[in-house]
Amino acid sequence: MFTEFATAALVTMLVTLDPPGLAPIFLSLTRGMSAAERRQVAVRASIIAFCIIGFFGVAGDVVLKALGVSLPAFRIAGGLLLFWIAFEMVFERRTERKQQTADTAITKDHIRNVAAFPLAIPLMAGPGALTATILLAGRAHGDAVLLITLAVICGLVILCCLAVFLAASSISKLLGITGNVVLTRLLGVILAALAVQFVIDGVKAAMAG
Repeated sequence: MFTEFATAALVTMLVTLDPPGLAPIFLSLTRGMSAAERRQVAVRASIIAFCIIGFFGVAGDVVLKALGVSLPAFRIAGGLLLFWIAFEMVFERRTERKQQTADTAITKDHIRNVAAFPLAIPLMAGPGALTATILLAGRAHGDAVLLITLAVICGLVILCCLAVFLAASSISKLLGITGNVVLTRLLGVILAALAVQFVIDGVKAAMAG
């Protein structure tokens, strides 16, 4: 149970946050900044994203109950949402959408709050990551060990994003165009399979209820 949960959580969060995929956008958002300024943006964005994801992991179920939405229904909806994100990744639409969001933010805010928007929200703590966190927290069924494990995994994935940001230039050159394309497609296929599993779990829970 523990190993299965930890593995699913790690893979899901890695795929939904997609640290390597954020590298080129981070570079575009921080174009013209010094190395020190880029570090400040990376650290601040990571902290904000972790706080948001942590909040949804802890209070997401409470919010759903307040809205009268059952967890099985949210699992099905979340699975469909994650599947759409996977579809965009496989067919190269996610990067284009992220880049459009980034460009719009740069025009409006002139990079003053780039760490909070759009880097932390919605590029890191976006709909996919928040949905995945709530769903994974629901699968823990209130088990303190599993919830702590989820928090640690979320923290590790955010640290991966931070590491990618700090080494964005080197990673982009290392992977090259072909490497980035192949990695994005592979992560998309894995996410699609996990999304289908979320839908199956939701349907089973709804029928059992």
